[in-house]
Amino acid sequence: MKTRTANTLMLIAVVLLAVLPLIFVQGEFGGADNAAEQLIQSIQPSYTPWFSSLFELPAETESMLFALQAAIGAGFIGFAFGFFKGKASKSKNQ
Repeated sequence: MKTRTANTLMLIAVVLLAVLPLIFVQGEFGGADNAAEQLIQSIQPSYTPWFSSLFELPAETESMLFALQAAIGAGFIGFAFGFFKGKASKSKNQ
């Protein structure tokens, strides 16, 4: 398979992976915190939290911070893999 064809197929796959969940998942995307809070309220309706947040972030900001955290982690892991791979190949050549 030619490189151009492979790149085009990968681009289509990435676009589909990004777009299809938005089309097929209806409603708002909920997080684990919201699901846990709803479950606790259904099990014991009289439960009151021990403390509350000092301030509430908008949902978009929370999502952005979560994505930033994931990107930093992925960058760190990629850097570590590249560093150790380069170190191993350098020691093989010597």
